[in-house]
Amino acid sequence: MTVTTVTNIENQAIEAKSAVKKMAMLTTKEKNEALYQLADSLETHYKQILEANNRDLDSGVEKGFDPALMDRLTLTKDRVVEFANGLREVATLTDPTGHTISDWTLDNGLHVKKVTVPLGVIGMIYEARPNVTVDATGLALKSGNSIVLKGGSNAIHSNRAIVGVIHQALEQTAVPREAVQFIDSTDREATKALFTMNDYIDVLIPRGGGSLIQAVVQNATVPVLETGVGNCHLYIDQSADVQKALSIFINAKTDRPAVCNAAETILVHREWLRQHKEELISALQSHTINVHGDPDVVKIIPGSSLAGESEWENEFLSLDIAMKIVSSTEEAISHIDQYGTKHSEAIITEDAEQANVFFTLVDAAALYHNASTRFTDGGALGFGAEIGISTQKLHARGPMGLPALTTIKFLMSGNGQIR
Repeated sequence: MTVTTVTNIENQAIEAKSAVKKMAMLTTKEKNEALYQLADSLETHYKQILEANNRDLDSGVEKGFDPALMDRLTLTKDRVVEFANGLREVATLTDPTGHTISDWTLDNGLHVKKVTVPLGVIGMIYEARPNVTVDATGLALKSGNSIVLKGGSNAIHSNRAIVGVIHQALEQTAVPREAVQFIDSTDREATKALFTMNDYIDVLIPRGGGSLIQAVVQNATVPVLETGVGNCHLYIDQSADVQKALSIFINAKTDRPAVCNAAETILVHREWLRQHKEELISALQSHTINVHGDPDVVKIIPGSSLAGESEWENEFLSLDIAMKIVSSTEEAISHIDQYGTKHSEAIITEDAEQANVFFTLVDAAALYHNASTRFTDGGALGFGAEIGISTQKLHARGPMGLPALTTIKFLMSGNGQIR
């Protein structure tokens, strides 16, 4: 990457930073009006977005992209309408900024107020997911932030077209065009340039596969909100109701196998499997789920293959499942401790004590008792759109909605107090 390119990216980050003060002065009404304008413009100009997307899809076919990647990359008129409706939904959500969390007056009369304010400039680094371009922009603007977008090279034409529509729409609103910056480069070095722009970018949020996320986490000096991969586990305990267990398992694995909250490993209590082996085999076969298991599983489940470390460690993002037979909740937890990504983990049991042990000892952002891991989603959990699912513990954890894109500020009002 040339020095000129780095300079251009730095200039874009500077523009985003300068827009922060303008964003801070906007009213909620002005931000909402901008979101509605963006939504209308996306629907109006959907044809040019789809034409650009076709170029990315043609390139994907030439490069032999797998079906899951092609699905994430593909845009249709209906999907563009979904993006637009998502922006309208964000407009209806409560503005997360300007809220007084607490306030008090000291003995000396100094009044202290703790309030919510925008983070500032968000650097969004993501792969072949054009929807993120729209979703992240909407959430950033509603929460009063500027955003620098660096999408994957596989979606360069789609993202370029979407941002073009966004910029055109913003010119008709109170939101400054400079608040949305798009790094129009397919060079990986352009992504790395964002890692160290501490003077201009307040936080980086990576969304994508494990290699992308780790590259950002390990190399960035800018603070990172880590959206980890979802190697999610489902543990079927000895007392689990068979119909409940199978229904939850099938949903967690097959509803949308390529998303981060899909189940990737099933841990089955030995006694439960002894009683319900035939029902489980029938469910696996009827949904064409490929099983990769431990030696005991291979002996019991027809057509299964022996799992190696890679099967225990990684997301399949397909109709494949890793399976292990365990003898206790503690053994299941030990496996999750070793291979889990602190995303979403579930226990199916009718034993409240075992559920409590699982909830207490498993370290993850989202834990479920007798429910599918597929609920780890801002909309599904009832608090609206999300910018990603954080698997870290500081600042934000789990689905990150609008409040996660704010920080706090202390405001002190006095009458001449000194110390």
